[in-house]
Amino acid sequence: MRAPILSLLLSAAALFATVACNNDQSPQQIREKTAEETAALKRDTTAVVEGVKDGLTEKSGTSAVKLVDINKASKEELTKLPGIDGRRADKIIAERLYSDKYQIVTRGALSDKEYEKIQDQIVIGH
Repeated sequence: MRAPILSLLLSAAALFATVACNNDQSPQQIREKTAEETAALKRDTTAVVEGVKDGLTEKSGTSAVKLVDINKASKEELTKLPGIDGRRADKIIAERLYSDKYQIVTRGALSDKEYEKIQDQIVIGH
């Protein structure tokens, strides 16, 4: 998450250094170029932030899907996950505490195929 932002900041610094060192342009041209590049940087930064937010929550219609902590979720919360019925939710609960998301598979609570459907919607809380 920090790498894209850091990359944008370094690009901006390099741009400003290049513009500042370029003696072939008038001050007005430098200001215009700086304004254009600043606007582009702002737009790109906004896109990165939106991408990070979208990565943290999956949008479903108008409401965001909440991440489910498989160490604390109730049976009702677990059954809201795709492909998880009451029997699977009971198995997930019975195999707690998990230290890694994939343990839900290695302990036999879910198959790999079932896990793939929910892996982006679950987290491990301690």
